[in-house]
Amino acid sequence: MLRKSLLLKLFDGFSIQRWNDKIRPVRLTEMDKNAHKMVIAYCLAKYEEMKRPNKVKWGKIIKGGVFELLRRVVISDIKSPIYRKIRVDHKREFKALNKWVFKKLDPCLPDEKLKNELRSYLLEEHSLDELSERILTASHIYASYWEFKIIKQTNPEGYQIREIDKLINNDIEAYLDLDGMKKIIAKTRVADFIDLFGQLRFQVRWSQTPRIPATSVLGHSMMVACLSYFLSRQVRACRKRVYNNFFGGLFHDLPEAVTRDIISPVKTATPDMPKIIENIERELAEKEILPLLETEWHNEIKYFTNDFESSRILKGKRIRKVTSEEINNRFNKDEFNPIDGEIIKASDHLAAFIEAYISKEAGIGTKSLEDGMQELKKKYENCKIAGINIDSIYADF
Repeated sequence: MLRKSLLLKLFDGFSIQRWNDKIRPVRLTEMDKNAHKMVIAYCLAKYEEMKRPNKVKWGKIIKGGVFELLRRVVISDIKSPIYRKIRVDHKREFKALNKWVFKKLDPCLPDEKLKNELRSYLLEEHSLDELSERILTASHIYASYWEFKIIKQTNPEGYQIREIDKLINNDIEAYLDLDGMKKIIAKTRVADFIDLFGQLRFQVRWSQTPRIPATSVLGHSMMVACLSYFLSRQVRACRKRVYNNFFGGLFHDLPEAVTRDIISPVKTATPDMPKIIENIERELAEKEILPLLETEWHNEIKYFTNDFESSRILKGKRIRKVTSEEINNRFNKDEFNPIDGEIIKASDHLAAFIEAYISKEAGIGTKSLEDGMQELKKKYENCKIAGINIDSIYADF
C-alpha cells in the first residue's frame, strides 16, 4: 500500500529551493525541476524512438526519473557542483552517501521489490541502460539550464555566472548526439513546447488561498505522475499501462499551459461549466500545443489529455471506455494500450489533499483548505480503484 511517509517524502520536493545562493525572480523548486526534466526526457526519448524503434526502455526512464527525485529530496543540502565532485572524484564516499540515502528512504517504501530496485539504482553504477542514462542526464542538464537562463537575466554579471554558463553549455554539448537535444538547442518547435510546459511553474495552485509551501501546476503534475506510478506498480500493471499512467499524470494539466489553472469552484459553478471548459481546453490544445510537437506524437498526447479522468483501452484504432477493474481483469496487456484515468484522477485528488494537509500542519488552516480536505476524504470513503483501497491511504492522515 502507498504509505503516508512516502507521500510526505515526495512532497518535500516542493520545499527544496534550487539556486538558493543566487538572485531568483521566481521560486525554483526541486519538484518543478524534476517535472520539467521528465517532460524533456519524454521528448528526447520519442525522437530516439523514431530513429531506433524498440531501443528506448521507457520503464527504465520512468523509474530513473522517480528514483532520482527521491534521492535529490534526501540530499537536498548538497549543491550540484559539490555533488558532482563527490560522484566523480570520490566514488567510495559517493557509494557510502547513497547507502545513507537508501537507509533514509527504506522505511517509506511499500514493498520489497521496490526497495530492491531502489537499492540497485542507488548502489550499482550502471543500473540503467546507457541510452536511458543519457536521456535522463541530458534532460537534467537542460532543465537546469532553463532555470539558469532566468537567473542569468536577473544578474548577468553576478558571481560565477559566466563560469556556470560555460560549464552547462559544455555539458549540453556532450549530448548533442541525441536528435532531440539538437532540435532543442536549434530552437525548433519542440523547444517552444518545452518552454510552454515550463511556464506551468509560474502558475500557482489554490491561487486564492494562502498556503505553505505554495505549489505550482508544473510540480503538481510530477507529484500526480509519481503517485500514478506507485499505484500502477501496486496493481502489477503491464509496461504500457505504467507508461500511460505516468505520462498521463505528467501531462494531465497540459491544457492549463494555455488556459491557466481554473479553480474547482469556478469549474463547477454551473452544471454545464465543466464540459464547456473541457471543450475550450481541447480546442486551444489542438490550436496552440499540438503544432509544437511532431505529428506522430499527436494521438498519444490527445490520448493522455482528452477525458483524462476516464479509464480507457484501444481496440484496433477505437478508444473504448472501461473501468480500471476491467483493465485489471481483462485488459492488463500492452496490446490494449490501457490507461487508468481513475488512478490518475485519484492521484490528482490525493496530491491536492496533501497540499492542503501540509499547509494546515504549517499553521495555515483556512476554511477553503479544510473544506477541500473534508470533501476529498468523503469522496473516497469505501472507495476501491483497480482493487486498491483508496480510503485507507486517506485514513493514514
